[in-house]
Amino acid sequence: MFLCLFVTKKAMKIYSFEKLNVWKESLELVTSIYKITNNFPREEKFGLISQIRRATVSVSSNLAEGTSRKTNKDKAHFTTISYSSAMEVLNQLIISKELDYISENDYILVRQRIEKITNMLNSLRNSQLCS
Repeated sequence: MFLCLFVTKKAMKIYSFEKLNVWKESLELVTSIYKITNNFPREEKFGLISQIRRATVSVSSNLAEGTSRKTNKDKAHFTTISYSSAMEVLNQLIISKELDYISENDYILVRQRIEKITNMLNSLRNSQLCS
């Protein structure tokens, strides 16, 4: 017996975090990090690869979680956690560069993306605290 499911074309709800440009940028960072870490040595699978990937995902995840909070203070708290995760990614990126796991070009491109994201996170946090 075959089970057929029909999906109707109905517009999906867009959540507030999906509208944030900084969230969109953080998704691009995730994609970049996953592609770059695919070239890391296999022995780093449960070490640096896992750490940098989890930290990168944490940037966008904390933004998403923060938008569900009721108070601006709570929202700003999660934006701060997101910023901290971005700093963790930067640190692991530097380590990766020191170990020659990434090229100079990839290092520069990802570092510039992190700088853009952290500037956006600072602006978002300031607006949340001033509202």
